[in-house]
Amino acid sequence: MRTERNLTRSLDRVFARLDREPERPAHIDVPRMSRHRVVLFTATLAFYLAIVWAVVITSWLVRLDWQVMFFRPYQQWPQIHAFLDYYVVLGQRGPTAVMVAAWLGWRSWRQHTLRPLLTLATSLLLLNITVGAAKLGMGRLGPHYATVIGSNEMGLGGDIFPSGHTANAVVTWGILAYLASTPRARRWLSALSAVTSLGVGLTTVYLGTHWLSDVLLGWAAGLLILLALPWFETLIAKAETALFDLRDRWRARGDRTVPSPTLEPARAGGPPSAVPVTPSPVLLKPRPAPAEQSVAPAREPVSPVRGSRAPIHLAPGPHTARSERTPVTPAGSRRPPHADRIPRGTSQPARPLTGN
Repeated sequence: MRTERNLTRSLDRVFARLDREPERPAHIDVPRMSRHRVVLFTATLAFYLAIVWAVVITSWLVRLDWQVMFFRPYQQWPQIHAFLDYYVVLGQRGPTAVMVAAWLGWRSWRQHTLRPLLTLATSLLLLNITVGAAKLGMGRLGPHYATVIGSNEMGLGGDIFPSGHTANAVVTWGILAYLASTPRARRWLSALSAVTSLGVGLTTVYLGTHWLSDVLLGWAAGLLILLALPWFETLIAKAETALFDLRDRWRARGDRTVPSPTLEPARAGGPPSAVPVTPSPVLLKPRPAPAEQSVAPAREPVSPVRGSRAPIHLAPGPHTARSERTPVTPAGSRRPPHADRIPRGTSQPARPLTGN
């Protein structure tokens, strides 16, 4: 029982500032799937499919991939190699997700809503599903593991097409622009996320870990997720409502929780009684007596024949014989008087003998 109370108290602290408001704050704008966004989504999807087709048929894009690989940028500009080794971390899913989740968690705390965190979780889930499926489905090998010069290296068990670093950078930093509160902040954050994701993609090409076509497809994959997020706003709102309802149930459960009643002490040699003892004494009012019982019951009346007996004091001298005591008068006798009886101590007349 104590564990449940502690868990309820912890949940109350977590959700202390996440109380639902009757209306969302006016500065929070939820993007909708407008016609402009639909056009951008369709164009990005066409670009995505075009890159995949260009690589599958081993077109000029594959030849460009090989030319960049043979150029070896990390050998052309070795002075920036140490910096780019750290810069590419901005595209790794673990560190970037922690940094962005910390910022969005603070926003959720200030805005009394779980939408920022739920939107980030939804975008990362879509990223893992779409990009992960594409990587495993196409199975392209990277530049360091290429087997035949000029080939597209598709279907050989690799997992670099599209670039996960690039797609993750587009989604993770682009989600800040998607959740911006004002149009001006959205424009600035969109430009910043675009530059960051572009730098991460080119860094992977510089390091030789990805083909140039991998980076192009990674940009398209991340942008598709950001453009499709308004379709999931209804699901995000339902998830937020469900979490708050769960919080309310935990609170109600904690309010209904009372200390367990103490049990009666066990009898000697027996198990403890299962009847709970009331924790606090209950004051009961005396039951009013009926009218006929309100007067104290009178004692049984004493027979008028029986007199009050004087206290007996034992004298220190010798006791008198029974025959010398004063006979008890019929008035003080305990037995009812009989006419045919003669008091004790007088002579009785001889009873005549009668024959049978």
